[in-house]
This record gives sequence, structure tokens and C-alpha cells, in this order.
Amino acid sequence: MAQEKLKHSFLAKSLHWFFVLLFGYGVFKQIENKEQLNDLGLLKSEIFFAFIFLIFILFRFMYMKRVYKSALPSKAPTIQYLAAKLVRISMYFVLSGIAISGLGIGFLFWLGYKNSFLIEIIIWVHELLFSIAISLITIHILAAIYHRTRSDFVWSSMVPFLKEKDK
Repeated sequence: MAQEKLKHSFLAKSLHWFFVLLFGYGVFKQIENKEQLNDLGLLKSEIFFAFIFLIFILFRFMYMKRVYKSALPSKAPTIQYLAAKLVRISMYFVLSGIAISGLGIGFLFWLGYKNSFLIEIIIWVHELLFSIAISLITIHILAAIYHRTRSDFVWSSMVPFLKEKDK
């Protein structure tokens, strides 16, 4: 019996993998401490990046809300559908929160509140959200690997390599 197969659109796949690159770039270029933001060029680029990151997340959310269909097989347990939805929605909120808190840090720094209690709280929130994002991304990757081992075509719906073959 052939497995059910859902193929996400080229745009959905492109948005997913572009986001992987965008997030990776953000992690790679992250600053070590807020004092680096005294460099006006770096401060501007951090604010610009956070703004682009947020716009991208919002665009992707609106697009996927309109066209999203779960790649989970119809026979998958309800708990899998609920877990997938919880992780997906949580990632949108947490990643948006990272961008918003990053913008908050940048604007407070720009306005001269470099050592305020408020900026310290926002930095703490920013770092907490980043840690949560890493946990959610890890769960997402582990779930993708789980589905690849099950050969239920969930992996192949989004990943362009190691595609499952019909049985």
C-alpha cells in the first residue's frame, strides 16, 4: 500500500530553507556583549537584521496560515497533530519574540538607555527566547528524523535530500 504524500509548494519549501539560513546567519553574527553596540554601524545593522527577520517571520506565518496542510499521515495519532501544531506555533511566537526583543535592545541602546534596568530585562528575555528557540528547533529536527525513519513521507514533504521511496 502506497503511503500518503503531501508536497509543500516550492514557495513553502523556499521560505523554510531560507529561514534556516537567515536564523543561522543571525546566530553566526550574534554579538558577544551589548557594549559592541557602541559601534553605530553595528547597531544599525543589528536593528536592520532584526527588522528583516521579523518581517520575514510575519510573511511566512501569513503565507503558511493560508496554505498550510499537515504532512502527517491521516492515520497519525491525534497527539502527533497536537504536538506538531504546538511546536510550529510556538516557534513563530518565540522567533518573533527574539526579533522584537532584539529591536527593543537596539532602540533602547540608540536612545541612550545603555545601562538601564529595562535593557537588562529585555536582554534576559532575548536570551531566554533564544534558548527556547533552540529547544523547539531541536524537537523539530528530531521529529523530522523520526518521520524519515518511519518512511511516512513527512520528511520528503519539505526536505530536498534523502527522499523516501514508494514501497
